[in-house]
Amino acid sequence: MTAKYSRYLLEFKRPSGTSRGVLHEKETFILEISENEKKGVGECAIFRGLSFDDRPGYEEKLQWLCENIDKDSEFLKEELKAFPSIWFGYEQAVSNLKHGENLYFPSEFTNGKASIIINGLIWMGDLHYMEEQIQDKLEKGFHCIKLKIGVDWESEHKVLQKLRQKFSKEMLELRVDANGGFTKEEAKIVLKQLADLNIHSIEQPIKAGNWSEMTELCAETQTPIALDEELIGVIDFSEKKKLLETIRPQYIILKPALVGGFEGCDEWISLAEQRNIGWWITSALESNIGLNAIAQYTFIKNNKIPQGLGTGGLFTNNFATQLELKGEELSFILKCKH
Repeated sequence: MTAKYSRYLLEFKRPSGTSRGVLHEKETFILEISENEKKGVGECAIFRGLSFDDRPGYEEKLQWLCENIDKDSEFLKEELKAFPSIWFGYEQAVSNLKHGENLYFPSEFTNGKASIIINGLIWMGDLHYMEEQIQDKLEKGFHCIKLKIGVDWESEHKVLQKLRQKFSKEMLELRVDANGGFTKEEAKIVLKQLADLNIHSIEQPIKAGNWSEMTELCAETQTPIALDEELIGVIDFSEKKKLLETIRPQYIILKPALVGGFEGCDEWISLAEQRNIGWWITSALESNIGLNAIAQYTFIKNNKIPQGLGTGGLFTNNFATQLELKGEELSFILKCKH
């Protein structure tokens, strides 16, 4: 078995506003494994400024993996514990090698017989831009919309109020993602305002790492809280268990590239379900390679609530895809689209 990797820069069609500033491009790495004329492809989807493995020596570790690709997977997993996005790429490449072209987790989804309901994501921007995006999602038939908040709460609150006046919670599920944008005291006020608007949930109201403050918020809140960044860098099984038992969130958000790949997600899901904590899966600006694998994995986990999967449509130079979005339904089509 041999392996090689290459660096790839995804270019945004429109600079995308996040709590970490405006993104113009997204760096990623493509891993290829070859054996007996067969090839497996995976994406080591590092997210600069957010990934636990955004550190010096990243490419050296990728090169190390290529040189040790024949080693036992348990050994590799242990060696790559601190590099979740590299392990994620390895998992994909091995699965793709086994199942063949563009397949990672064969199912009714990859047979073209079933689809995944996703939420519509609204990017940060001025009020007009956010309202434009919302109108577009509603016209396309989305019943669940997620808005990034925490930059200008006064304006964002007005947008949510307008939406709720027009659409009841039965008609439109609204989720918000603060990316740690509030202090604990601000969050308490915001959580109450969100409850008044029947908001489904808020992701990461305060910065990750403040367990005692987050525990207090989760215990008192009327608006369900979902942990997102809080999970990044929590590697050991015992530490994952401790985090969930301490904070007791209402939901957790799983981004495979950031939480140790599919095996990492499996661990979090198992721990969450044992504690009656809800969860859903979200992509993190992967190319169509990683997104395809995440979508296939998401389907087999059989979670019926809307998932936070991207569509690959943000970039000008993405790879060919068999994923297709019609309204809010993400499907796998049997003929590759360019």
